[in-house]
Amino acid sequence: MLRIVAFYKPYGVLSSFAHEVRETDPPKRTLSEFGLPKGIYAAGRLDYASEGLLILTNDGQLIHRLTDPRYKLPKTYYVQVEGIPTEAALDQLRRGVVVKGYRSLPCQARQLKEAPALPPREKPITAHGPTAWLEIVLREGKKRQVRHMTAAVGLPTLRLVRVAVGPITLAGLAPGQWRDLSEAEREALRQATYYYRQAVR
Repeated sequence: MLRIVAFYKPYGVLSSFAHEVRETDPPKRTLSEFGLPKGIYAAGRLDYASEGLLILTNDGQLIHRLTDPRYKLPKTYYVQVEGIPTEAALDQLRRGVVVKGYRSLPCQARQLKEAPALPPREKPITAHGPTAWLEIVLREGKKRQVRHMTAAVGLPTLRLVRVAVGPITLAGLAPGQWRDLSEAEREALRQATYYYRQAVR
């Protein structure tokens, strides 16, 4: 049976069901503690310190479409940064910044007028000055990309929450909760992956 699940990954949880523990590593929380259906896997990852939407499924083709950069499905993040962004810094993010020798693709970036309505994080944020919230929409997903991008323009990331993958959002979920996608959401996801694949041919 096809399963496509939206899961709100909390802070301090790996995006996998198992963790290979080395003698020097402390144990880490994994997806296995949240009662997710068996046989599904995450389509993409969020790093240990990031929060928000993971899509998990037993559909290998869908995992490919959600993770292959050729499809360029937009992913939306709310990002709390240390410092107040200038328009020049935002424009740098929009045009792309050099991260470890690679220039990120153009993206959408704007400052939010007020903090988004998010659940408090388990580990409180420590800031040494003023902070601001950004909305960043990417169509690529390299490792720790958002954190590297904001750091490159002088705005270190303090908190990172993915709130949408294409048409799928965190709506109705609290950290640690999951739900099966509705048939309408499944169809929207199929249409979105098809549309973005066609757009980049």
